[in-house]
Amino acid sequence: MLRPCDTTYPASVIAITRENRERLGFLEIMLRKIIAKLRETITPSAKAKKPATGSHSSSSPRSSSRDRSRGQSGKSAPRDASRSHERTGDRPRDTGHSDSPRRQGGQSSRGGRSRRDDRHSDRPAHSAEPRQRREPTPAPPPPDVPKMDTAFTKLGLADALAYAVEQKGYTEPTPIQAQAIPIVLTGRDVMGSAQTGTGKTAAFALPVLQRLGTHGRLRCLVLEPTRELALQVEEAFRDYSKFTNQRVAVVYGGVGYGKQIEALDQGIDIMVATPGRLLDHLEQGNTSLRDVQVLVLDEVDRMLDMGFLPDVKRIVQKCPTERQTLFFSATMPPELAQLASWAVRDPARIEIGLRRSPAETVSHAFYPVVEAQKFDLLKAMLERTNFESVIIFCRTKVGADRVASWLTGCNHAVGVMHSDRSQGERTEALAGFKSGKYSVLVATDIAARGLDIAGVTHVINYDVPENPEDYVHRIGRTGRAQKTGEAFTIVGEDDVRHARSIERFIDSTIERKRLENFPYTYSALFTDEANATATKPASRLAGRLRR
Repeated sequence: MLRPCDTTYPASVIAITRENRERLGFLEIMLRKIIAKLRETITPSAKAKKPATGSHSSSSPRSSSRDRSRGQSGKSAPRDASRSHERTGDRPRDTGHSDSPRRQGGQSSRGGRSRRDDRHSDRPAHSAEPRQRREPTPAPPPPDVPKMDTAFTKLGLADALAYAVEQKGYTEPTPIQAQAIPIVLTGRDVMGSAQTGTGKTAAFALPVLQRLGTHGRLRCLVLEPTRELALQVEEAFRDYSKFTNQRVAVVYGGVGYGKQIEALDQGIDIMVATPGRLLDHLEQGNTSLRDVQVLVLDEVDRMLDMGFLPDVKRIVQKCPTERQTLFFSATMPPELAQLASWAVRDPARIEIGLRRSPAETVSHAFYPVVEAQKFDLLKAMLERTNFESVIIFCRTKVGADRVASWLTGCNHAVGVMHSDRSQGERTEALAGFKSGKYSVLVATDIAARGLDIAGVTHVINYDVPENPEDYVHRIGRTGRAQKTGEAFTIVGEDDVRHARSIERFIDSTIERKRLENFPYTYSALFTDEANATATKPASRLAGRLRR
């Protein structure tokens, strides 16, 4: 039976309790003294802040240090906004340079914390003053160029642009360039589609530079679906504008904000951007689209596939209604043409080649094989093919890493590109492939759209793409700029349905081929004649009986 607790304690217990209380009291006093000393060290006293004239501050030292810790002076900033800036680490934005409504605390319109990297900012993160944008630096005068008389000047381009084109080694415009450049120069909206590798970037870059004329405000915005495409298009604009005084900047995610803000502050004429990072800059007041005269939406079908259309619409709404809008894409499906009505007005439509056909400069074929022999067939293809550079496409990021690891073990110089790689790794892989450091690039469909890599002689689809349109884009990485190329697609048992979808999409039957002297395993994928020479696998039942 439990007895109730006694309410009286022995004298020894009472003494110990009093001793503990005395110790705790002493520790509390010492802790308060330490905190006070730290405050004096971190926050300068009011005496140190007194002016040399001997004038006295109207506030006490404690209140002034409290105001300074909040980033306030007098009544210059609301109390709630100050606390919000301390919590998020974002500095207040200049309301004179933004097109979007402001939110306290640096919160983006998408409801989450702003992704602004304050390590790259010029001001302390807790400053209550808006960021002062530097005055744009004046552009130097354009260099002198010789008088030009080329096929590009006959299209209406200035000597400076025609000379830049000649410096890149181009002498004749491609069909999309010959049709688009004169129309864009008139200021009319354009919807252009052409097979990949036919020079769509120059088709809009050259006439846009001609229309802008000389250095001024930000007047042209080019939207791209991926970082790699944005970097490539920005490089093309720089090459074509090097004999003008116009400035180009690229804005994309995955990197810090500091260099991008610095470029925007210096003053640019053309911005090439991905939608997400551009919205961040707009919400933070780093740039404005109020003076945009030309809006270019490049690879619009890819933006639709990647779910960027809502962000693109938000950006379009921030541009002036009186502008020129250019749609350029490798394909122009009917649903995309219907959606384009919110962005373009009475556009001129330009279509070069069949919408769904691979380029005529690319020879392509299917290579059926059982799933267990896919890598063996890939290795045999590389050994027997005289390639200079080859892109191998995989369906998944894990699969790309696995294939790259296997090929590295076979002494191939391999670069890897997919969305799980950091921006630095992706940039290094692409640059290494272009320079010849890597002869093989293993990638997912992130490299299938728009990337212009000179000298790609072969493309191998290790996995058949699930989207038939991606097949056209993948094999379009070779056979560019009027050169020829070859594309091989390895078709396993699980890929038959996707292979038939591709044939229906391009409205053509793709030839099935076999690699000579390769030890194929018997499969229902092959014809009767091919199966006659294939090795039949051992029966699984026989294997069980032997065990």
